[in-house]
Amino acid sequence: MSLPLILCFCFFASFVHLSTPLASNPYFSPTILPQNYQKMLKNFKIYTYPLPQTLSFDSKVESLFYSSLIHSPFITQNPEEAHLFFIPFSFHSGLSPRSAAYLVGGYRTEFIYWNRTLGADHFFLSCSGVGHGSDRNVVELKKNSVQISCFPTTPRLFIPHKDVSLPPLANVHAPAHATGSKSSSHLGYVRYNWVKDSNLVQQLLGDPEILVESEPSDQMTYEERLAGSKFCLFEYGPEISAIGEAMSFGCVPVVITDRPIQDLPLMDLLRWQQIAVFVGSRGGAKEIKRVLGRVVVDGYEDMSGSAAVASKHLVWNETPQPYDAFHMVMYQLWLRRHTIRYAEREWA
Repeated sequence: MSLPLILCFCFFASFVHLSTPLASNPYFSPTILPQNYQKMLKNFKIYTYPLPQTLSFDSKVESLFYSSLIHSPFITQNPEEAHLFFIPFSFHSGLSPRSAAYLVGGYRTEFIYWNRTLGADHFFLSCSGVGHGSDRNVVELKKNSVQISCFPTTPRLFIPHKDVSLPPLANVHAPAHATGSKSSSHLGYVRYNWVKDSNLVQQLLGDPEILVESEPSDQMTYEERLAGSKFCLFEYGPEISAIGEAMSFGCVPVVITDRPIQDLPLMDLLRWQQIAVFVGSRGGAKEIKRVLGRVVVDGYEDMSGSAAVASKHLVWNETPQPYDAFHMVMYQLWLRRHTIRYAEREWA
């Protein structure tokens, strides 16, 4: 084993202590990940089309990813050695399908790379997601290219087998020394607005083991409640973007949803069923309480440990660090680098 790979594995192992039970491991492939990660760092190359003079995005997390990418060693000036091609354009929420078609048409005419794969080795940023259209250029962009979106994604504008969601920016993080078993004052915690269903909120308010906020808490109180709760309850929607904050404190996320969720961050890497609890809303607070009681008996400590470990990969840094959110998004792109390239020919 080479020295870089040994160092890479040791850094990765610092996330997962050797004493951690297998059941607490949040990864699909804990032994393969550090090896492939090192290969990515060494080999992965991305060519970006000419950068515009100004470029603004809908969200801070998009801007942070863009800045990290452009200044990273993944960028190459030689398109022939590139695994993927980045489209440096702001596909913002107000962009019309016609404008998207015009953009792709320009790349198709001026460069040879789009036609080689019909855009399958291209990726772009769009927090809200690109809408559907009948123009061929939009169809290929939507169907073939990798869309990187904000989590949670816009319904019907995210294609799970190819698209990637950005881990949300966290406003708070648990202290580095906050490891091991936690003592909990509450079985469950619902921050203000995490659950919007008024009937469900009323039911939860009647349970003495569930802390439900009736008004926003300050940051110190918020952190204390994250640290002092076994489970953090979220209704799937915009407020679920705080899921990484809860995980960093070992507060197991409880996602209340009546449909499958296919846009969770790092879904190629993390076993979310080992990290979070997913429960429907139809059974109300009684069913949620029953599910949580079962988890407490069957494997809460493992889930809490997995959540805390996985949260380290959801952290964004102004200067990217190993295995952080930026590098894990890049790893997901690395996994998508294998595409079919068509013979070059003239396209109508």
